[in-house]
Amino acid sequence: MNIETPGWFRTALERRPRQYAMEVDGCRISYRCWGEPERPGIILVHGGAAHAGWWDHIAPLIDSEYRVVAIDMSGHGDSGRRDEYSLQSWAAEIVGVAEHAQLAGSPIVIGHSMGGWASIMAAARYPERISGIVILDAPVADFTPEERAARERTAFGPLRVYPTVTEALARFRTVPDQPNMLPYVVNHVARSSMGAVEGGWTWKFDPGIFRGRRPSPQILKEVRCRVALFRAEHGLITPDIGIEMYELLGRVAPVIEIPLAGHHLMLDQPLLLVTGIRTLLADWQHSVPQTRPKVGTNSA
Repeated sequence: MNIETPGWFRTALERRPRQYAMEVDGCRISYRCWGEPERPGIILVHGGAAHAGWWDHIAPLIDSEYRVVAIDMSGHGDSGRRDEYSLQSWAAEIVGVAEHAQLAGSPIVIGHSMGGWASIMAAARYPERISGIVILDAPVADFTPEERAARERTAFGPLRVYPTVTEALARFRTVPDQPNMLPYVVNHVARSSMGAVEGGWTWKFDPGIFRGRRPSPQILKEVRCRVALFRAEHGLITPDIGIEMYELLGRVAPVIEIPLAGHHLMLDQPLLLVTGIRTLLADWQHSVPQTRPKVGTNSA
């Protein structure tokens, strides 16, 4: 099937990243980089059952002043597998990659869905090593849709092997499903989501990633760095959840809505997402952070 692609998308994918790997707690962690070493860093963290390639068309549009890193968390993509997974181990991987990738200073971490929770955990556990986090449609009040689907066994069961790439592509689905995703983006993401195995092709994630337990939303009170929340208009952070997160973060985190977007913002509204990220980063470069109240106190 021929899928027409716009020029901006082709140009972005032509900016091929450099591939790297390192170990964190005995597990091989793969990551890719755009931009020059020794620049301020941005680390992009994918959602559950996704991988670094979900950012391939986003990273080249935000690397003009940054070294942009997209990580494959353990259990995902080209990274190794663990016997058990946790937000704590993924947080350690984020800061481990940040150190390995030759970034100037402490990075800003941008995390989507389950990757947003991993970013929150990294900021809470390693406050001196993260300068800011951007949470993309990662609600505090419920499981992510990927976690719920795995627990209810409606998706993410034992991995199937498909005889051909075409058959695998036909089975690619996002969780939650959403209309109006851009076919050229979905095609790229789907193709980079599969790997060759004996007998054909299968998806590059470990179903065991969903067995871990999520921390209390109260962990948001432990985050001391700058934070911004991105809501997808048709996503999972409802206005009520956004208010709850805003309160837990001390009423100093901006809540930014991406219009028309579903939960997977990079698949249906990538340019609006890039515009929001660029605008936020420009503000953070030149503004003074508001002081957050201490943990356990009320803000005025």
